[in-house]
Amino acid sequence: MFRLWGKIWKDNRMLQDTVVCDDSDDTRTHKIFHGLEEICYQMDLGNPIWLDATVRDFKKRDKARFYQDNFIEHIEFDYLEIQVIEED
Repeated sequence: MFRLWGKIWKDNRMLQDTVVCDDSDDTRTHKIFHGLEEICYQMDLGNPIWLDATVRDFKKRDKARFYQDNFIEHIEFDYLEIQVIEED
């Protein structure tokens, strides 16, 4: 099972979180992209853009933060964080 945890942070406080699970036979990359889409759908957000710095951080720590620069529309929080919490 693959699980991805999404959290919205503002002023060092977690405002909202959700976990999405994926049991499909997709590649890890596809599971991450589909998980992020599902997290954004559940939290009523537009999908963020993966900047080079975001990709680098995710490769190092299996965790990424999406700030205002990653979103096209204005966001009312500091950042959206995703983290892989379980892999097959």
